[in-house]
Amino acid sequence: MNLPNKLTVLRICLIPLFLFFMIVPLPGAYGEVIARCIAAALFVGTAITDYWDGHLARKYGLITDFGKFLDPLADKMMVLGAMIGLIVLSMDEAVSTFGGVFVRMLALSAFVVLFRELAVTSLRLAASGSSGVVIAANKLGKVKTVTQIVFVMVCLLEPVVFGVIFPLIWQGFAYVSEFKVLTYASMAVMLTMTVWSGLAYFKAYFPIINSNK
Repeated sequence: MNLPNKLTVLRICLIPLFLFFMIVPLPGAYGEVIARCIAAALFVGTAITDYWDGHLARKYGLITDFGKFLDPLADKMMVLGAMIGLIVLSMDEAVSTFGGVFVRMLALSAFVVLFRELAVTSLRLAASGSSGVVIAANKLGKVKTVTQIVFVMVCLLEPVVFGVIFPLIWQGFAYVSEFKVLTYASMAVMLTMTVWSGLAYFKAYFPIINSNK
């Protein structure tokens, strides 16, 4: 197994680890804060391996069928796993009005991401089987992935930075965390890019599918 594939396997192994810190509460007054920080650090680690495995594979000609299969699967597991973890992490907030809305928005976002990934994967399979065309990731798809990573990081760290750290300087910062201003903003950007990139794939490649086959 070459280095890029090892990094991909490492990314998959990190997914249950950061999920553990997202959904299993740690003891102590600052247990949740510590868990969020650890989960964020591990998630960044998975994102870094996502960049380097593809970069090294292309640079040194180490692209393999194993990597082609596992790399996109690991990406989807990483993002969808993180979103499921965020839903579980936010369930305690559902007792409040704003918390309940947020959990529902997270669930809707997870559905949109899952629907987009399944639709594009199905399109790739259909295009390959019908016309022999291999659909490569485009720039919009890469930007989509970046916005998803940013959303997960903001969702994890906004309560820490604006709910715990910054209020020590000025209590007004707590309102940013309470109303999840940055989280909702990053969610909107992420959903926009998720839908936009999915539509772009279908606009470009759906016409090549032979409906008679």
